[in-house]
Amino acid sequence: MASILAKKQKKKENYTLKELKSLGSDLLSSRTHINNLPLLLSFISPDSPPQFVVESLLSLQSFFTPLLPQLPSSSSSSTASSTKRPRSDEQDDDDSSNEVDGDPEVIFKAWLRSKFDEFVKVLLDVLVSQQSEDALRDIVLGTLMEFVKLLNAGRFHSSIYNRILNAIIRSAVDVDMFLDILDSKYFKYIDVRYFTYISMEKFVKTLEASAVSGASPFSSSLLGFSLFLCKCVELMWFWPFVADKIENSEDENESKDSLELSIRKIYQVLSRIPPPHKQAEKSDHEMWSGSDESSSSEKPKDKKKKSKKDQDSNLLSPTTIAKRMKLKFTKAWISFLRLPLPLDVYKEVLASIHQTVIPHLSNPAMLCDFLTKSYDIGGVVSVMALSSLFILMTEHGLEYPNFYEKLYALLVPSVFVAKHRARFLQLLDACLRSSLLPAYLAASFAKKLSRLSLSVPPSGSLVITALIYNLLRRHPTINHLVHQEPVENANEANSEAEEDNESSRPKTNKKLGIDYFNNQETDLKKTGAMRSSLWEIDTLRHHYCPPVSRFVSSLETDLTIRAKTTEMKIEDFSSGSYATIFGDEIRRRVKQVPLAFYKAVPTSLFEDSDFPGWTFTIPQEEGKC
Repeated sequence: MASILAKKQKKKENYTLKELKSLGSDLLSSRTHINNLPLLLSFISPDSPPQFVVESLLSLQSFFTPLLPQLPSSSSSSTASSTKRPRSDEQDDDDSSNEVDGDPEVIFKAWLRSKFDEFVKVLLDVLVSQQSEDALRDIVLGTLMEFVKLLNAGRFHSSIYNRILNAIIRSAVDVDMFLDILDSKYFKYIDVRYFTYISMEKFVKTLEASAVSGASPFSSSLLGFSLFLCKCVELMWFWPFVADKIENSEDENESKDSLELSIRKIYQVLSRIPPPHKQAEKSDHEMWSGSDESSSSEKPKDKKKKSKKDQDSNLLSPTTIAKRMKLKFTKAWISFLRLPLPLDVYKEVLASIHQTVIPHLSNPAMLCDFLTKSYDIGGVVSVMALSSLFILMTEHGLEYPNFYEKLYALLVPSVFVAKHRARFLQLLDACLRSSLLPAYLAASFAKKLSRLSLSVPPSGSLVITALIYNLLRRHPTINHLVHQEPVENANEANSEAEEDNESSRPKTNKKLGIDYFNNQETDLKKTGAMRSSLWEIDTLRHHYCPPVSRFVSSLETDLTIRAKTTEMKIEDFSSGSYATIFGDEIRRRVKQVPLAFYKAVPTSLFEDSDFPGWTFTIPQEEGKC
């Protein structure tokens, strides 16, 4: 037997491309050459030369394509039906059923179905193999998509398509190459997008279940494990248990890495699918499978079959899929966001979710848990979650308690140099736009921003000045912060402050040198901003950067007269940096140029009188000038 197999293997290795074409032609010409089918299948593998794989693939595709409508639904069911059942007196059609079961044609079709399943399997192996070339992957994926289109009597074969996506996600090959092909050729079809969302939802649920079941009961802290290991070393008979535990920890690390890789690939797939539109055009309703036409052309025989076929036809019709697309889109994304996302994927999702996901969800309020938890984390994550959370609050009626307290806590110097500062500062201005905000809240934000202007770059000082300008214009009740009057005329002074400062009421805050604002207070009602003043903005008049000192003068206008003033556009300042400030300065037309006048031409940068005891003359070496 071994010699026969070796002879067969030798024959396979000695085949030429011309002989392989001849095998395919013979297979297509007559059933008598059906034994060429397994031989052609053996050439489709990652180890075979690409030209041999392509030639075998084309021959087998040409052979199976006309037979697909005649093949049974699955090889297992067909094989089971082909086996003889035991006799039973209760069955009247026993003899006829045995005749059908023993029909050579049924057995032959069942065998063909098994070979077709093997064909699909080896195609998937070639598709995700690291040895395969990109051109070969393109051909293999096109063949598989043709089977998706034709196998199920013209209806979309979701099972094979689901296997394709699972193989792509679980493979070690970069998913971008597959997504480029899918995006350019297949994602334009509405049924391909529809079943992609379904497959992604199923795969995410599988990952979620494996992540939960993969939690090891032996997981513990590093210190506990070290102590346990020491004990086991002392007692050598426990060494097998220690070895098992080390293997379990290694398996956990591998499974964690595999989980993260799968999550990244799922996100790449979801982000590349064109989102559903409210009013889809005819081109968006184009389908990869022609199920609606084939099902409508056939007339059912009875009412039961008619209703069932009508239901199937409606299920796969383009209009029905378009209606259900938003629901499948929502389920896929919501299930994906429940996974333990890696930090970089988490940030990418938060950065784009307000544009790519929320407008297309069937119920955007379903994201409230994900966004509120992200907003509560703090730091950059909260800054990135603010955009989506603001949309839910303003457009979908989400009520978020302590929203302004959390927003107030995000005002730190680092936010003015963050990557997403432009969007955050524009949203900050939008959140403070309502005229119904309490005066103490607007004053707290104005004072906090004013204090930050002392420790941020010049671009941050410019945008802070613009934000305070808009706050003072929108909320006339805090205009006294520009020039705070004596405490005796301030209505916001509480009774305790009046008792402590009863003897010094005629004095102003400026004379006292006291700033009642508490920069560390998190409760906006207790910051004391209403009793303070914007003295930090006054110091910006002497800022080392000329654009900042010039821009501060805009606060000198009477902002209470709204007809004579207009709000500043924060987007004009939110993306500022040293480079933009420098560019604006060199493009600025200077009317008067300052000139330096010296009675005598200076010979050095510093004079000796500037630094007594220091000399700035350079001793010259002999022979050198």
